Amino acid sequence: MSEGNKLVRMANQIATFFHSQPASEGPDGVATHINKFWEPRMRRQLFDIVDNHGGEGLDVLVLAAVPLIHRPPPAEVPAASR
Repeated sequence: MSEGNKLVRMANQIATFFHSQPASEGPDGVATHINKFWEPRMRRQLFDIVDNHGGEGLDVLVLAAVPLIHRPPPAEVPAASR
């Protein structure tokens, strides 16, 4: 399973939980969980899926949460890789 597919599955599992909660809590709940527990690298990958792949495979609740998720700064390229 590719890293992107695993990340989509994880995000969708969070959304599945929040589908059982009141609708008004869904996007904020998904975003709060991702902001609190996902490291910047994972959030960068999520934004890559949204920005470059149209959010392919992501639950509608995850997509609704995207504006509330903290976008991390771009990863720094190590000097040796330049």
